[in-house]
Amino acid sequence: MAALDTDTDVTTRSDVEVELVKSQASDADVLFAARVSTQGPESLAAVEADATGSSGLINFLMKNRHGSPFEHNSFTFYIHAPIFVFRELMRHRIASYNEESGRYRQLRPVFYKPSISRNIVQVGKAGAYTFEPGTSDQYEVLDEQVDAAYEACYRSYTAMLEAGIAREVARIVLPVGLFSSAYMTVNARSLMNVLSLRTKSPDSAYPSFPQAEIEMVAEQMEKKFAELMPLTHAAFVKNGRVAP
Repeated sequence: MAALDTDTDVTTRSDVEVELVKSQASDADVLFAARVSTQGPESLAAVEADATGSSGLINFLMKNRHGSPFEHNSFTFYIHAPIFVFRELMRHRIASYNEESGRYRQLRPVFYKPSISRNIVQVGKAGAYTFEPGTSDQYEVLDEQVDAAYEACYRSYTAMLEAGIAREVARIVLPVGLFSSAYMTVNARSLMNVLSLRTKSPDSAYPSFPQAEIEMVAEQMEKKFAELMPLTHAAFVKNGRVAP
Protein backbone atom coordinates (compact mmCIF):
# COMPACT_ATOMS: atom_id res chain seq x y z
CA MET A 1 0.00 0.00 0.00
CA ALA A 2 1.28 3.48 -0.84
CA ALA A 3 2.28 5.73 2.05
CA LEU A 4 -0.51 7.98 3.28
CA ASP A 5 -0.25 11.73 3.18
CA THR A 6 -0.19 12.79 6.83
CA ASP A 7 -1.33 16.36 6.12
CA THR A 8 -5.04 15.75 6.63
CA ASP A 9 -6.17 19.10 8.02
CA VAL A 10 -9.32 20.17 6.18
CA THR A 11 -9.14 23.57 4.52
CA THR A 12 -11.79 25.51 2.62
CA ARG A 13 -11.64 28.17 -0.04
CA SER A 14 -14.20 30.27 -1.90
CA ASP A 15 -12.35 30.90 -5.17
CA VAL A 16 -11.30 28.89 -8.23
CA GLU A 17 -8.11 28.84 -10.29
CA VAL A 18 -7.94 29.04 -14.08
CA GLU A 19 -4.54 29.23 -15.75
CA LEU A 20 -3.86 29.30 -19.49
CA VAL A 21 -0.93 26.89 -19.74
CA LYS A 22 -0.66 26.63 -23.52
CA SER A 23 -2.26 28.28 -26.53
CA GLN A 24 -2.09 28.59 -30.27
CA ALA A 25 -4.72 31.22 -30.90
CA SER A 26 -4.96 34.52 -32.74
CA ASP A 27 -7.42 36.43 -34.90
CA ALA A 28 -5.20 35.61 -37.88
CA ASP A 29 -6.14 31.93 -37.44
CA VAL A 30 -9.74 32.84 -38.24
CA LEU A 31 -8.78 34.92 -41.26
CA PHE A 32 -6.64 32.41 -43.15
CA ALA A 33 -9.20 29.66 -42.54
CA ALA A 34 -11.97 31.85 -43.94
CA ARG A 35 -10.02 33.19 -46.91
CA VAL A 36 -8.98 29.79 -48.20
CA SER A 37 -12.43 29.57 -49.79
CA THR A 38 -11.57 32.43 -52.17
CA GLN A 39 -7.76 32.57 -52.17
CA GLY A 40 -6.78 28.92 -51.91
CA PRO A 41 -3.09 28.37 -51.08
CA GLU A 42 -2.41 32.12 -51.11
CA SER A 43 -4.67 32.67 -48.09
CA LEU A 44 -2.02 32.06 -45.42
CA ALA A 45 0.54 34.33 -47.05
CA ALA A 46 -2.05 37.09 -47.41
CA VAL A 47 -2.89 36.95 -43.72
CA GLU A 48 0.77 36.87 -42.66
CA ALA A 49 1.37 40.02 -44.70
CA ASP A 50 -1.43 41.73 -42.79
CA ALA A 51 -1.03 40.45 -39.24
CA THR A 52 -3.61 42.84 -37.84
CA GLY A 53 -6.31 41.04 -39.77
CA SER A 54 -9.76 42.32 -40.59
CA SER A 55 -12.36 43.02 -37.94
CA GLY A 56 -14.96 43.38 -40.71
CA LEU A 57 -14.49 39.84 -41.98
CA ILE A 58 -14.48 38.38 -38.48
CA ASN A 59 -17.65 40.25 -37.63
CA PHE A 60 -19.29 39.04 -40.86
CA LEU A 61 -18.43 35.44 -40.02
CA MET A 62 -19.75 35.82 -36.48
CA LYS A 63 -22.94 37.59 -37.51
CA ASN A 64 -23.79 35.04 -40.18
CA ARG A 65 -22.70 32.11 -38.04
CA HIS A 66 -20.00 30.80 -40.34
CA GLY A 67 -18.46 28.88 -37.49
CA SER A 68 -15.73 26.60 -38.84
CA PRO A 69 -13.04 29.31 -39.28
CA PHE A 70 -13.14 29.81 -35.50
CA GLU A 71 -12.00 26.22 -34.89
CA HIS A 72 -8.39 26.49 -36.13
CA ASN A 73 -6.86 27.44 -32.79
CA SER A 74 -6.38 26.00 -29.33
CA PHE A 75 -6.51 26.99 -25.66
CA THR A 76 -5.35 24.66 -22.87
CA PHE A 77 -6.48 25.67 -19.39
CA TYR A 78 -5.48 24.25 -16.02
CA ILE A 79 -8.52 24.45 -13.75
CA HIS A 80 -8.63 23.92 -9.99
CA ALA A 81 -12.24 23.95 -8.84
CA PRO A 82 -14.84 21.94 -6.91
CA ILE A 83 -16.02 18.67 -8.42
CA PHE A 84 -19.55 20.01 -8.92
CA VAL A 85 -18.14 22.72 -11.19
CA PHE A 86 -16.38 20.14 -13.36
CA ARG A 87 -19.59 18.15 -13.70
CA GLU A 88 -21.29 21.21 -15.18
CA LEU A 89 -18.31 22.14 -17.33
CA MET A 90 -17.95 18.65 -18.81
CA ARG A 91 -21.61 18.61 -19.84
CA HIS A 92 -20.65 20.77 -22.82
CA ARG A 93 -18.91 17.76 -24.47
CA ILE A 94 -17.01 20.09 -26.82
CA ALA A 95 -13.55 20.02 -25.27
CA SER A 96 -10.86 17.56 -24.23
CA TYR A 97 -10.42 16.91 -20.51
CA ASN A 98 -7.94 15.11 -18.26
CA GLU A 99 -8.79 15.21 -14.55
CA GLU A 100 -6.83 14.05 -11.51
CA SER A 101 -7.77 10.57 -10.38
CA GLY A 102 -8.91 9.48 -6.94
CA ARG A 103 -7.98 5.92 -7.95
CA TYR A 104 -4.29 6.67 -8.23
CA ARG A 105 -3.56 9.35 -5.62
CA GLN A 106 -4.79 10.36 -2.20
CA LEU A 107 -7.13 13.29 -2.67
CA ARG A 108 -6.19 16.41 -0.74
CA PRO A 109 -8.54 17.83 1.95
CA VAL A 110 -9.35 21.09 0.15
CA PHE A 111 -13.05 21.91 -0.10
CA TYR A 112 -15.26 24.70 -1.39
CA LYS A 113 -17.21 26.97 0.94
CA PRO A 114 -19.12 29.99 -0.41
CA SER A 115 -18.01 33.40 0.75
CA ILE A 116 -20.34 35.79 2.53
CA SER A 117 -20.83 37.60 -0.79
CA ARG A 118 -22.41 34.52 -2.41
CA ASN A 119 -26.23 34.68 -2.60
CA ILE A 120 -27.64 31.52 -0.99
CA VAL A 121 -31.45 31.84 -0.95
CA GLN A 122 -33.47 30.81 -4.01
CA VAL A 123 -36.61 32.90 -4.51
CA GLY A 124 -39.25 31.89 -7.06
CA LYS A 125 -40.17 28.72 -8.90
CA ALA A 126 -38.14 26.64 -11.33
CA GLY A 127 -37.40 28.55 -14.52
CA ALA A 128 -38.27 31.89 -12.95
CA TYR A 129 -36.20 32.41 -9.84
CA THR A 130 -33.43 34.56 -8.45
CA PHE A 131 -30.82 34.09 -5.75
CA GLU A 132 -30.67 36.56 -2.90
CA PRO A 133 -28.41 37.09 0.14
CA GLY A 134 -29.13 35.04 3.22
CA THR A 135 -29.58 36.22 6.78
CA SER A 136 -26.73 36.20 9.25
CA ASP A 137 -28.28 33.11 10.85
CA GLN A 138 -28.39 31.30 7.49
CA TYR A 139 -24.75 32.07 6.78
CA GLU A 140 -23.85 30.84 10.25
CA VAL A 141 -25.67 27.55 9.66
CA LEU A 142 -23.98 27.20 6.27
CA ASP A 143 -20.55 27.80 7.77
CA GLU A 144 -21.00 25.35 10.64
CA GLN A 145 -22.62 22.55 8.64
CA VAL A 146 -20.21 22.73 5.72
CA ASP A 147 -17.20 22.55 8.02
CA ALA A 148 -18.67 19.67 10.03
CA ALA A 149 -19.60 17.67 6.92
CA TYR A 150 -16.21 18.11 5.26
CA GLU A 151 -14.30 17.13 8.39
CA ALA A 152 -16.44 14.04 8.96
CA CYS A 153 -16.19 12.91 5.34
CA TYR A 154 -12.42 13.31 5.18
CA ARG A 155 -11.99 11.48 8.51
CA SER A 156 -13.97 8.56 7.08
CA TYR A 157 -11.88 8.66 3.91
CA THR A 158 -8.53 8.57 5.71
CA ALA A 159 -9.76 5.91 8.16
CA MET A 160 -10.48 3.60 5.23
CA LEU A 161 -7.11 4.33 3.63
CA GLU A 162 -5.34 3.58 6.91
CA ALA A 163 -7.23 0.28 7.08
CA GLY A 164 -5.81 -0.68 3.69
CA ILE A 165 -8.97 -0.07 1.69
CA ALA A 166 -8.30 0.90 -1.93
CA ARG A 167 -8.39 4.59 -2.83
CA GLU A 168 -11.04 3.99 -5.49
CA VAL A 169 -13.33 2.58 -2.80
CA ALA A 170 -12.48 5.00 0.01
CA ARG A 171 -13.24 8.02 -2.14
CA ILE A 172 -16.96 7.20 -2.28
CA VAL A 173 -17.55 9.13 0.96
CA LEU A 174 -16.12 12.40 -0.39
CA PRO A 175 -18.56 15.16 -1.42
CA VAL A 176 -18.75 17.17 -4.63
CA GLY A 177 -17.42 20.21 -2.77
CA LEU A 178 -13.96 18.63 -2.90
CA PHE A 179 -11.49 20.46 -5.12
CA SER A 180 -10.22 18.65 -8.18
CA SER A 181 -7.89 19.70 -10.98
CA ALA A 182 -7.96 19.14 -14.73
CA TYR A 183 -6.65 20.29 -18.07
CA MET A 184 -9.22 21.45 -20.60
CA THR A 185 -8.33 22.02 -24.25
CA VAL A 186 -10.82 23.82 -26.43
CA ASN A 187 -11.01 25.90 -29.62
CA ALA A 188 -12.52 29.38 -29.82
CA ARG A 189 -15.82 28.27 -31.34
CA SER A 190 -16.42 25.78 -28.55
CA LEU A 191 -15.17 28.22 -25.94
CA MET A 192 -17.70 30.81 -27.11
CA ASN A 193 -20.41 28.20 -26.66
CA VAL A 194 -19.28 27.71 -23.06
CA LEU A 195 -19.16 31.46 -22.44
CA SER A 196 -22.62 32.02 -23.93
CA LEU A 197 -24.12 29.58 -21.43
CA ARG A 198 -21.91 30.02 -18.37
CA THR A 199 -21.79 33.81 -18.03
CA LYS A 200 -24.55 36.29 -17.34
CA SER A 201 -24.28 39.43 -19.43
CA PRO A 202 -26.60 42.27 -20.50
CA ASP A 203 -25.08 41.89 -23.99
CA SER A 204 -26.47 38.37 -24.44
CA ALA A 205 -29.14 37.85 -27.08
CA TYR A 206 -30.22 34.75 -25.14
CA PRO A 207 -29.80 35.43 -21.42
CA SER A 208 -28.21 32.72 -19.33
CA PHE A 209 -28.34 32.26 -15.57
CA PRO A 210 -25.32 30.16 -14.63
CA GLN A 211 -24.41 28.93 -11.17
CA ALA A 212 -22.03 31.41 -9.54
CA GLU A 213 -19.12 28.99 -9.20
CA ILE A 214 -18.96 27.93 -12.86
CA GLU A 215 -19.34 31.57 -13.87
CA MET A 216 -16.13 32.29 -11.95
CA VAL A 217 -14.36 29.74 -14.15
CA ALA A 218 -15.92 31.07 -17.36
CA GLU A 219 -15.03 34.67 -16.55
CA GLN A 220 -11.36 33.81 -16.18
CA MET A 221 -11.41 31.87 -19.45
CA GLU A 222 -13.04 34.80 -21.23
CA LYS A 223 -10.33 37.16 -20.03
CA LYS A 224 -7.64 35.02 -21.72
CA PHE A 225 -9.77 34.61 -24.84
CA ALA A 226 -10.17 38.40 -25.14
CA GLU A 227 -6.43 38.94 -24.70
CA LEU A 228 -5.39 36.46 -27.41
CA MET A 229 -8.21 37.00 -29.91
CA PRO A 230 -9.47 40.56 -29.32
CA LEU A 231 -11.22 40.97 -32.69
CA THR A 232 -12.99 37.65 -32.35
CA HIS A 233 -14.02 38.41 -28.79
CA ALA A 234 -15.32 41.86 -29.79
CA ALA A 235 -17.40 40.33 -32.57
CA PHE A 236 -18.74 37.71 -30.15
CA VAL A 237 -19.93 40.45 -27.77
CA LYS A 238 -21.25 42.68 -30.59
CA ASN A 239 -23.38 39.88 -32.00
CA GLY A 240 -25.14 38.96 -28.78
CA ARG A 241 -22.61 36.51 -27.32
CA VAL A 242 -23.92 33.72 -29.55
CA ALA A 243 -21.42 31.07 -30.61
CA PRO A 244 -21.21 30.89 -34.44
